[in-house]
Amino acid sequence: YIVQCLMECDMYKLLKHQRLTEEHICYFLYQILRGLKYIHSANVLHRDLKPSNLLLNTNCDLKICDFGLARVADPNHEHAGLLTEYVATRWYRAPEIMLNARGYYKPIDIWSVGCILAEMLTGRPIFPVLWVIFNAVKL
Repeated sequence: YIVQCLMECDMYKLLKHQRLTEEHICYFLYQILRGLKYIHSANVLHRDLKPSNLLLNTNCDLKICDFGLARVADPNHEHAGLLTEYVATRWYRAPEIMLNARGYYKPIDIWSVGCILAEMLTGRPIFPVLWVIFNAVKL
């Protein structure tokens, strides 16, 4: 089990109700990248980074949560190469996953962080329509 401190809200709720200042965006991005560096240093892929999986408190502390789709990223691990293609929420899903690449690695989480950064800057998801286009091309 993983026990975390109680957090007041998540990034999704915050972005839904207010615009972030440049200082808040920088501070949140810094915390996301530090957390992701730690996760990746343990050879773990989160595989579902999105605003609702970033918890916040009134001190602007950020914690990454929901490791339900996380997997070991070590190529020497016994299940290497058996990573599923249906991971990550659509709007934050890396192109290699949408194109059914089975050998994805840590950059899929970095892509999600880029999508989250764009959403913090603009106040809305950057690629809501892209997923629909990729699905149409697959047909």
